[in-house]
Amino acid sequence: MVLDGGEYNHLKNVLRKQVGDTLLICDGEGHEFDCRIAAYENGQVIFDILETRDGNTELGISVTLYQGLPKKDKLEWIIEKAVELGAARVVPVSCARSIAKWDDPAREEKKVKRFQAIAEAASKQCGRGVIPTVGSVVSFAEAMKEAKAESDVILFPYENAEGMQATEAVMKSIKKRDKVAVFIGPEGGFAPEEVTLAEQNGAKVISLGRRILRTETAAMAVLSHLMIQAETLE
Repeated sequence: MVLDGGEYNHLKNVLRKQVGDTLLICDGEGHEFDCRIAAYENGQVIFDILETRDGNTELGISVTLYQGLPKKDKLEWIIEKAVELGAARVVPVSCARSIAKWDDPAREEKKVKRFQAIAEAASKQCGRGVIPTVGSVVSFAEAMKEAKAESDVILFPYENAEGMQATEAVMKSIKKRDKVAVFIGPEGGFAPEEVTLAEQNGAKVISLGRRILRTETAAMAVLSHLMIQAETLE
């Protein structure tokens, strides 16, 4: 196995790993390798592979977070924490009440590259075997259409939803290997027409309690619940 570029610099000059040192390497696709550094040559790190196995750090469900565009740099923090909590994908969504606007394609491309780099760094930090992806911004209607086509369950937290018992029943209905979409509104929440569209597409409108949560807090609340639940699914 050979690594180069930024990985070479990180191992040799930041972590100061020496020839003969052992470490665990993930390929970003769910496989793990116990390796020993054999040599540093021509800007590359050469490894001897000692053992190969499938990783066990991924959730038993696949979670996509459809995050309403928040203000300023909140999305960077949300992506980092979503990766730590097991999300497989994060999709920024332009909602009716989104204050942030992405209307410059060139800037958007740079942002998505930066977000993907954040997801990769967070993956390495928490030992994920798979690197989650960050999508380009989509409209609410596009996000809902995609979620309906690709998900087994669509969770739609809404501040006016009532009944924690109903929410508990929805969460308990999630099964191992389910694909779960989570929609989180921006500052200001979802507009009534977005709630209606979500219901028309089969989304489960759920409550997060009696308190109104910030957009970044709401995302973490749902993902934390899903992470804990997924760890216990048979």
